[in-house]
Amino acid sequence: MAPVVPPAGWPGVRLDPQPSAPGGRGRVAIRRRRWRYHAGVMTGELDPSPPSLLDRLGRPLRDLRISVTDRCNFRCVYCMPAEVFGRDYAFLPRPMLLTFEEIARVARIFVELGVVKLRITGGEPLVRRDLPVLVGLLAALRTPDGRAPDLTLTTNGSALTKLAEPLAAAGLRRITVSLDSLDDATFRRMNGVEFPVRRVLDGIAAAKAAGLAPIKVNMVVRRGLNEDAIVPMARWAREAGVILRYIEYMDVGASNGWRLDDVVTAAEIVERVGSVFPLEPVERAYRGEVASRWRYRDGGGEIGVIASVSQPFCGDCTRARLSADGQLFTCLFAARGHDLRAVLRSGGGDEAIRRFIVETWTGRRDRYSEERTEATARRPKVEMFAIGG
Repeated sequence: MAPVVPPAGWPGVRLDPQPSAPGGRGRVAIRRRRWRYHAGVMTGELDPSPPSLLDRLGRPLRDLRISVTDRCNFRCVYCMPAEVFGRDYAFLPRPMLLTFEEIARVARIFVELGVVKLRITGGEPLVRRDLPVLVGLLAALRTPDGRAPDLTLTTNGSALTKLAEPLAAAGLRRITVSLDSLDDATFRRMNGVEFPVRRVLDGIAAAKAAGLAPIKVNMVVRRGLNEDAIVPMARWAREAGVILRYIEYMDVGASNGWRLDDVVTAAEIVERVGSVFPLEPVERAYRGEVASRWRYRDGGGEIGVIASVSQPFCGDCTRARLSADGQLFTCLFAARGHDLRAVLRSGGGDEAIRRFIVETWTGRRDRYSEERTEATARRPKVEMFAIGG
């Protein structure tokens, strides 16, 4: 790799591109390249991402997932099994939730620090009243170079028929819908509340009509429950013109009874789909893209596989998570968060919030999936519905 021209402000410094590798505390991000001091020489690697904070392993902060509620109207077996989270389960009282204005303020500061993607999650985010108001606040944000962050939302699709158009009008760009099977009996069994698959399909159609594109569909695959839907889902997604993402069943939280034997691996998923619709690998679009992508050789679209269990991607994780009650999490598998709400409501200014975020991210060294063992899989972890997927 040839030397590159030093950025303005670094006259006389020799800069050499380096292959991607975990970095240390001396790494900083400048002008879409990451640079690292080594033996008195600042060296770097080409990177399409904008300037951003780096954690202890050299991973930039690019994505913020914002949970707007811990409530959900489904009881999916891999997230909120009904036998654990029954009708009398106590969700967060409203005063503990961040207001839309508080969320927008925090998101603005994250964007100023280099975040280029905002994802609204839950629980089920569409159960939060007046959600298009928040979408409008987030859609108005701009990065330091004047760009709008990529604004998207993940939903179970149950309320999309009614809300797709208002969300799009408020500025939502695209949407991801969770759908684990097209078979109604299987889908009802997996969502735990007998919700019919037809209503989710109607919601996807409404999102498409509202211009929320591209539409992605997430399918969590659990052995013995819905692995026979892998190929039918691929066939449907090809015909419907949506992007299907298969997700390995993960040990998120402590209540879903996760066992390694229940995981259908990415390799098996790709083999099953490829045996019917031949596939070829696709280069990832950016650092931190969690899905391994495969396109159909006949040009019929693509699939993705999120393989947190069999092919961990901790080394490129660029995501921070903000829970509905204002806890900042630096890993999906964390046991606890960092209390950003306390800083928000203490009367401090933006600089106090910014300092809190910087200190939290630059001290981050999480890599749970790379360290996963039978022992770690059983350790306490926050439930996924509390911080978003």
